[in-house]
Amino acid sequence: MNDRRHPLPDGPGGPGGPDGSRTAHGSHDARAGKGNGGGRRAGGGAGPWRSFRDSPFLPATVLSLLIAAAAGLFAGSYTYAMADPTPRRVPVAVVGATGDADAWRDRVEAFADAVSEDLRSSLEPREYPTAAAADEALESQKVFAVLRVPADPGRERPVLEVSSASGASVAELLTEAARSVGEETGLRVEVRDAKPLDPGDPRGLALFYVTLAAVVTGFIGAIQMSVHAKALNPSERIAFTAAYSLLGGFAIAAAVDWLLDAVDFPFVHSWMILALTMFASGMVFTMFQALIGRWAMLPTWGLMVLIGNPSSGGAVSWPLLPSPLGTIGRWLPPGASVNAQHTAVYFPGYPHAQPYLVLVAWAVASCAVFWLRRHRHPGGRDGGS
Repeated sequence: MNDRRHPLPDGPGGPGGPDGSRTAHGSHDARAGKGNGGGRRAGGGAGPWRSFRDSPFLPATVLSLLIAAAAGLFAGSYTYAMADPTPRRVPVAVVGATGDADAWRDRVEAFADAVSEDLRSSLEPREYPTAAAADEALESQKVFAVLRVPADPGRERPVLEVSSASGASVAELLTEAARSVGEETGLRVEVRDAKPLDPGDPRGLALFYVTLAAVVTGFIGAIQMSVHAKALNPSERIAFTAAYSLLGGFAIAAAVDWLLDAVDFPFVHSWMILALTMFASGMVFTMFQALIGRWAMLPTWGLMVLIGNPSSGGAVSWPLLPSPLGTIGRWLPPGASVNAQHTAVYFPGYPHAQPYLVLVAWAVASCAVFWLRRHRHPGGRDGGS
């Protein structure tokens, strides 16, 4: 095999000519040097900030700071809401003050004032004409307890009927306060639980946990859908969000009821509440993604987790929350979901439309905003809608 190297032609046009290969290589090196030198000058002129801004270190730094801030806010929001629950304006029904009405009214008021002082709260006694009216107020969750004053106080003790199903934390504090102040006022009260929790959920936290699971998996599912199913068109993305919400709601209800036997759900009803909660949570993230792009996680996390879950009334009942949280929580998806589940499980005869309307409103509004901004949908296919 001939391995001879062919000499390069000499001459003005060749590297072996008068300018030679050195000239050609020199020109190449000069051009390269010129380019490198230009790049150094551009980089040097831009400064370190532009280099940092155009590097992957800027978003990584921003994310590190945001994650650290979110961790602190997460701990702070839950501590603020739950570390020192203090009753605020707890309504209690009073019924059956007969006989020496004036004397007994004075003693009942003294008892209520003593309980309020013990709890650092404002207990609100509400008089009802009959026991049936007081029972209905408890069932419809207008009051958290019923104080029954006997017709013959000399032979019978008054009874304070609390409702753990309405709020386990409120019932526990009322029970402790009633027993501690009974001796001080001379109105020793027998405490009963008129609406106990399911035996598998003695602390009343299961409904909070199932709601938390639905909220978090709802928007995490939407995040994963945007990462791993980018080719979905807007209508398809809404449809698949509804699909995984139905499946996820079923899985949550089945695990808590059938597998763990913690709560005796009205299964289809609770399943639909969880599915609607997951769908609303997922569409809230999808809405923010259409509005602000890759930073959609920030308002979603803030709305659903930092504010929504602590103010939901699931772990600490609304009368025990700081006033702003107790008000805001009812109008956010986590609080509406907890409220709907409480009513479905423990007060099925007295449904309230408000929590369902809140969940539907968040879901519909999120879908509408996403649809109107669907041109900013991060993905999709040509010709899709």
